[in-house]
Amino acid sequence: MAKILLVEDNEMNRDMLSRRLVRKGYEVIIAVDGNEGVSKAQTEAPDLILMDMSLPVLDGWEATKILKTFPATQAIPVIALTAHAMAGDREKALQAGCDDYDTKPIELPRLLEKIEKLLPKKSS
Repeated sequence: MAKILLVEDNEMNRDMLSRRLVRKGYEVIIAVDGNEGVSKAQTEAPDLILMDMSLPVLDGWEATKILKTFPATQAIPVIALTAHAMAGDREKALQAGCDDYDTKPIELPRLLEKIEKLLPKKSS
């Protein structure tokens, strides 16, 4: 079972997305701000991180930059989740170190496709 760290400050978004991911068979760990996201990425070693970009304490851009500097977390794929859908926002997320980008509101089939594409392949 793949472990996903969901870093999301909005309780309704967090609850809805985490329940949907659990129903799809993922183990979901929650963090509510960027600092907690960095800390849980280091202690829980998730297979993938879904990172809201507008977070309190430490935003998703800075949290992702920090994660990509630590040897233990730099290889963990990060998908940016954001309501920022203006020209250049995708590039900004990728420059911060995110491996992909998805906009809110979440379209689950599209997000699941991105998650599966980035999850480390299990050897058979």
